[in-house]
Amino acid sequence: MLAAAFWGGVGGSALLIGAALGLILRPSGRVTGLVMAFGAGVLISALAFELTAEAFATGGTTATVVGLAAGALTFYLGDTILDGRGGRDRKRSGGQQQGNAALGLVLGALLDGIPESAAIGVTLLDGGTVGVAVVAAVFLSNIPEAMSAATGLRRAGRSVRWILGLWASVVLVSALAAAIGFGSLGSASPLVIGSIQAFAAGAILTMLANTMMPEAFEEGGRTVGLLTCLGFAAAFLLSQLG
Repeated sequence: MLAAAFWGGVGGSALLIGAALGLILRPSGRVTGLVMAFGAGVLISALAFELTAEAFATGGTTATVVGLAAGALTFYLGDTILDGRGGRDRKRSGGQQQGNAALGLVLGALLDGIPESAAIGVTLLDGGTVGVAVVAAVFLSNIPEAMSAATGLRRAGRSVRWILGLWASVVLVSALAAAIGFGSLGSASPLVIGSIQAFAAGAILTMLANTMMPEAFEEGGRTVGLLTCLGFAAAFLLSQLG
């Protein structure tokens, strides 16, 4: 369980790194969008080859279909509720968060981060070794995500201390989510484990489509397609070599 918490924290720590880079470098919207596109491609590859494929191999068709649907619907409903409570535009880089409720922004960040970290914890169930491709995908996708959000929050008037405190809290919750994902499923049946793997994949994929990829395209333009493909290819090769 400690190993799961550690690796969940490693993946989540990229949020602090990305936030610091966003605050220090203040990259343009185009640069942030292109980096975000690469991160999205990396994460999509990990979902396909490390989570969904494993879910199918472990739990079969039923676990995969039910898990993907449940994860997608859960994120969609949670995101819809939080949008109405101030969490909308939490990952935008243009300062659209101005006037949004602090609680909504915090809960939105947690909603985005928990499925990724739980997925890291679940990978440890298969032979006790962490899924390197999943950790790398979460890490690489979290950096541009936090860069964009931190830049936008700063432009919206949030203090540096508040912004870094937000991402530090998400890192802690990420480590906890990874530990729970591992500890609660140690003796679970293959059907349950496969369902949880697919659930995480469905939630993360919906998050990408709803929040990350629209921002990337809006800021980065048509070039984001090339960067997304590059990220996908890089993560695929990493998963095969690992």
